[in-house]
Amino acid sequence: MQSAALRILVTGGTFDKNYDELEGRLLFRETQVPEMLRLGRSRLGITVETLMLIDSLEMTDLHRARIVEACRNAPEQRIVITHGTDTMEHTARAVGAAKLSKTVVLTGAMVPYTFGSSDGLFNLGSALAFVQTLPFGTYVAMNGRCFDWDSVFKNRGTGVFEERV
Repeated sequence: MQSAALRILVTGGTFDKNYDELEGRLLFRETQVPEMLRLGRSRLGITVETLMLIDSLEMTDLHRARIVEACRNAPEQRIVITHGTDTMEHTARAVGAAKLSKTVVLTGAMVPYTFGSSDGLFNLGSALAFVQTLPFGTYVAMNGRCFDWDSVFKNRGTGVFEERV
């Protein structure tokens, strides 16, 4: 059996949150990624692997080590990681520091996909394009821009990812 050309590692974050109408809060049920790929009419060979479904503010160094190991052990050389935006830069640094001979692109969403007005579908599409064209390395792709793992940060005042200079 031939492995897929790309792998998407799902970790949760706003990307995959759902609204619980009874409790009035956001929670995780399952990843939205397969639905997003279907709606985007993706024709790529993609394996989707759910590592965890957590808010990135709850992510620990052990979670990050699990993500790095999943990247290292994946047979594919091109990997997209869906991740919460609050700590995405920390995970990007952990993956980047591992110096894998792979192209890894982290992406997320500021608004849950299930809300209909999410940036998630656009960000996932961008990440899939970037992961196929960029050289080996670790990157963060958000809102049409792509950043190197060691020079990106989320501007908490604007809610936009920027390059650290």
